[in-house]
Amino acid sequence: MSVATAPVIPRSILADSAEPAWDVARLFPAQGAWSEEEYLALETNHLVEFSNGLLEVEQMPTQTHQFIVLFLCRALERLASIRKLRTVLVAPLRVRLWPGKYREPDVVFMLHEHADRRGEDYWDGADLVMEVVSSDDRARDLETKRREYAQARIPEYWIVDMQDWYIDVLTLQGASYTLHGLFSRGDRATSVLLPGFEVSVDDVFDAANASQ
Repeated sequence: MSVATAPVIPRSILADSAEPAWDVARLFPAQGAWSEEEYLALETNHLVEFSNGLLEVEQMPTQTHQFIVLFLCRALERLASIRKLRTVLVAPLRVRLWPGKYREPDVVFMLHEHADRRGEDYWDGADLVMEVVSSDDRARDLETKRREYAQARIPEYWIVDMQDWYIDVLTLQGASYTLHGLFSRGDRATSVLLPGFEVSVDDVFDAANASQ
């Protein structure tokens, strides 16, 4: 009985097939030339943010990152359910900060009275956002997004730093954020926007080991 074998494919063909589909890529706008409509129509399984015609492709989150995000989201969901405060979601979810600028915060919260700002394709701002600091570009979460979220008039911004083991809670005062509290292990991080909402910093960082 003969045995069928796979055809031998020349290395030159394999090399060509490994190249990106440049003809398809050229169908998309050049960097800097994307419109909001084209960005919103983009279908991808990557985290992609938008800034003045530019696409910013974010690093995919790690397991540790995601466990922390889910812990924080569930903590907010419990409070929202009890007080009927409305909606908590996690990335990927587009949040328009202003025309031409979209971010995808790790955790995003909107109060009931602002439900009209929640669209199917994106939210128009938010009342509270949380970011777990990314290891690939710490300045983006610590500096750039702090400035942008303040400019977008988002009342509260939580920065969760897995490297230095702290949570910054920032509250909007005028045109910029002021520090409500820098919380480390042994502390309970608290909210200004949501009186009574607090989480144990230990529980937040230990959440990454919940499945082990």
